[in-house]
Amino acid sequence: MINTEDFTNRLQKVMDYYGESASSFAEKIGVQRSSISHILSGRNKPSLDFVLKVLSSFPEVELYWLMNGKGKFPIEVKHGTHSPEKESDVFPKTSIPQIENSNDKSIDRIVIFYKDGSFQNFENS
Repeated sequence: MINTEDFTNRLQKVMDYYGESASSFAEKIGVQRSSISHILSGRNKPSLDFVLKVLSSFPEVELYWLMNGKGKFPIEVKHGTHSPEKESDVFPKTSIPQIENSNDKSIDRIVIFYKDGSFQNFENS
């Protein structure tokens, strides 16, 4: 379970690191200013969509640190660039073993998250 007050403190730390006001931060991640205000005041909890927008807009922010306070901020980004479209930079690729599925649906990707903040990504080739 996420501690909202701790999350708020970490979000404020991110905003301070980038020198962003609530308004400019909201604009950069593509949410309404009131969303930031409500999260910072503790009125609302952050949604998954909100967290993903922060991570894609600010590459030095690590998911596990933002959610749980474990890990470090800022993280070093290789070559100083971040491309959210290039998932291979974020998730290591491993092939998915073929699994029989009775619904005639195929599995595209499976991601396993470990308690230490690491993860393993399996993609169907």
